[in-house]
Amino acid sequence: MLKLIYYVPESHLESTKQAIFSAGAGGIGNYEHCAWQVLGMGQFKPVQGANPFIGELNRLEQVPEWRVETIVPEAHAKAVAHALKTNHPYEEPAFEFIQILDI
Repeated sequence: MLKLIYYVPESHLESTKQAIFSAGAGGIGNYEHCAWQVLGMGQFKPVQGANPFIGELNRLEQVPEWRVETIVPEAHAKAVAHALKTNHPYEEPAFEFIQILDI
């Protein structure tokens, strides 16, 4: 089992969650669409070659973003990552998978 953590602006919070749930994320026992989320502040600076969804080239941006955490079976990780990348507005969405030990 894996935990997916990603960051997204509010404009795409629900659509990214629905996309990853449809790809196999968010199931825990007899529950579906399980996630935890919290609002925080993201920071980035687009540089030469970037095509930012938010912000301007060579200018440091600080924007409200949601941190979303959910569970992903390893067999669905590739499909979930693809769904997230396809539905996320950023050129380079920040996300990670962490392995969860079943002890």
